[in-house]
Amino acid sequence: MSHIEQISSPNFAAVMEIIYLMVGGSLLIALIFLGAFIWAAKSGQFEEDFAPAVRILFDDPEPKKEDIKEKSESDGNREV
Repeated sequence: MSHIEQISSPNFAAVMEIIYLMVGGSLLIALIFLGAFIWAAKSGQFEEDFAPAVRILFDDPEPKKEDIKEKSESDGNREV
């Protein structure tokens, strides 16, 4: 079978249709992700980029004594 006969075979046409379908589908998905990224950037999703990275370095605030007392009373003074 020569090279020209291989190209004109029905299998080659089916393979090319699948490739065109895959390229079209991947472009559609890429455009959807690009649209989602632009929407997120315009809505302020990426505005605060410093605070989350630094927030972990600080300790949590100490709970108030009243909060601790209320919590122990709401637990029913159960013993562990």
